[in-house]
Parts: sequence; C-alpha cells; structure tokens
Amino acid sequence: MERVQFQQEQMLAELKDLVERNIFTKKETKQIMKNRTAYETTLVRRVAKKSDYLRYAAYEMGLEQLRRKRVERQGSGHGPPTISDYALVRRQFQIFERALKRFNSDVGLWLQYIQLAKKEGARALVGRITARALQVHPDKPGLYIIAASHELDYNSHSAARALLQRGIRLNRDSVEIWREYVRMELGFIESLQRRWEVLGIGIEGKDQGTVDPSEDIMGGDPEIGEGVLETVGPQATLEGDTGTVARREIMKGAIVKSVITSAAEALPTVELFETLYKAVEEYPSGAEVREGILAHLYGEVRKSAVGKEAAAIRLVAMRSLRGGPKGAELVEGIKHANEEILGHITDGAAVVAMYRDFVEDWCARASVDGAVVSGLCLDCYGC
Repeated sequence: MERVQFQQEQMLAELKDLVERNIFTKKETKQIMKNRTAYETTLVRRVAKKSDYLRYAAYEMGLEQLRRKRVERQGSGHGPPTISDYALVRRQFQIFERALKRFNSDVGLWLQYIQLAKKEGARALVGRITARALQVHPDKPGLYIIAASHELDYNSHSAARALLQRGIRLNRDSVEIWREYVRMELGFIESLQRRWEVLGIGIEGKDQGTVDPSEDIMGGDPEIGEGVLETVGPQATLEGDTGTVARREIMKGAIVKSVITSAAEALPTVELFETLYKAVEEYPSGAEVREGILAHLYGEVRKSAVGKEAAAIRLVAMRSLRGGPKGAELVEGIKHANEEILGHITDGAAVVAMYRDFVEDWCARASVDGAVVSGLCLDCYGC
C-alpha cells in the first residue's frame, strides 16, 4: 500500500489547484481521490491486468475533458499555466508508462500510447515512444509506417525515408511498407515541386531568383542529395546543365521508379504489383508523372518471376482501359488488352481461364457509350 499512498501524495497539489481555480469543488476532488485510490489499488496487485490500466487511463481522459470544458466555460484559460493545466494529461502518460513496464510485448498498448500522445500534441514524446516501440518490435511494419507518418507531418522527409528504409531492411516481405515507401516518395515529389515554385527555381534550370538550385535539392540533408544522385546516375551533379537533368528526372519520378525496382527484386509477387499500382494510380500526381511511373511498373511486372501468371498478365493488359475510356478509345483499349492476353494464351490453364472471364465480362456489356462491345470479340474463344 506504500505505492498507493505515494500516488495519493502526488495528487494533492493538482487537486488543490483545481479547487482554488473553481474548476472542481472540494466534494468532487474527494470523489476523484477516492476513485484514483481504487484504481491504484488494482494496479499494485500481484497479477494486474492490462484492462485495469486502460480503465484508469480512460477515467483520467474523461476527467481531463471535463476540466477543459469547465475552463472554457469560465473563460479562465488565458492566464499563466498552473499545475492543473497539465497534471491530468501527464498522469495519463504515466499510466501508459507503467502499463508498458508490465506489457512491453503488447503492440496494441504501444499504439494506444502513441495515439494519446498525438492527440495531446506531444510531438517529441511521439517520437520517443515510436523509437522505443521499434526497439522492442522491429518486425512490425505498421510501427515504421506510424513513425514515418509522424515525421512527414512535420515535413521531415529525410527522417521518414530513413525509418521506412530501416523497416524494409528488416521486413522485406511486407507489401504494406513498400506501398507506404512509394507513397512517401510521391509526396516528396509534390513537396519539392511546391518548394521550387515558391523559391523561383525552374525545373529546366532557368532560376527566377538568386537561390542556389543545389542547395534546394539537398534540402539541408545530405542523405536526400546522395539518394537523388544515385537514382539519376553517377555522372549527374546538382550544378549547371547536369543539375537541370537531375531536377527533371526527379520530377519525372526517378526516385519512385528506383523504389519500385527494389520492391520487385525483393518481393516479386502479384499482390505487391497490384498494391503498388493502386498506390500510384490513386495518388494525386500529375498525369505525366503517373504515366511514366506506371509504365516503369508494367515493365517490372513483365521482367519479374510472376510475369507470366494470369493476374500479372491481366494487370498489364488492362493498362489500356485505365481511366474509363469511351467511344473509339474504348474500342482501341479493348483491342489492345485482348491482343496482350492472347499473346500469353499458351502460358497455362490459369491464363485461359482469366481470358475467358475477360471475354465474358466485356461481351456481357451490350453497349458502352454507344460502342457495341460484343462486336469487338471476333478473335475471342467461345464468345
């Protein structure tokens, strides 16, 4: 019970401040003390449960919400901060810290702690929690993604890149982390483009201001510069004409293409290619960038070990039908897809079955935007 008594003593200052500021009454603070004592008693048991910690934390969260509402209603939140302004949130953090000492292997508990820290705007704490969580669970891709997302929220692309690369080294068979890596690099292109526009740096090297292009590409981080140089080529530098080449290639998605190539070498599966396709297709990039990256992705599909599987063949063949073409474009798209699949028709029964489904699907559409689809199936089998 000494631990319980110690925790009670730690509560006195904040409860006194709450009463003095008329946020809670003396009667309410006595009830708070009683409830906390009950929760603390359950935590000092020999076999404490995770649910005991979570209930305690939920109680403190509700108490903090009530405090904030009362402070807002009183209009007394503009003065100098006092202990009661942060004590309840700090107690929530302490409860999770105590819980993690007992349940260090519980990933869900780490995630809840991270969410709480994010909710309270504790940026530095979020970074420390994710770093600790990754030390305990280096085989959990989701933690790397959360950590990288946190860094991206504060425009730290280099830190996010380093985290995802570390996660990939330890979890090369994770489709999820490869997808997030591609998304992150797509976001880097967009952010770089916006920065160059603001700074007056032209992609073709015609700088409208006095800013040094090489400094902007580096972004103050040598790791980004090195990664760009490795991707664009060993002969490229970030000055003069070759700097223009580097900028142009970056904006065309050279880094993203390099990531896709690495992913294809590490995890050549249809699931990976389909996931990366959706990631690139759904990201709001420019049409030229998207088409260039997807063309590279299709090339990697063809070269991979699964390039002759039915699902991979269909993924590449359907490229001509992306975006919902109409009229003559639809007719031409179906023709190209049909020819693409027919070229692999001898690759196995699975391809034949996929082709049959493709034919039946389009033949079932009597008319699309005025084009009679059934009339396109002259070379189809069994239509």
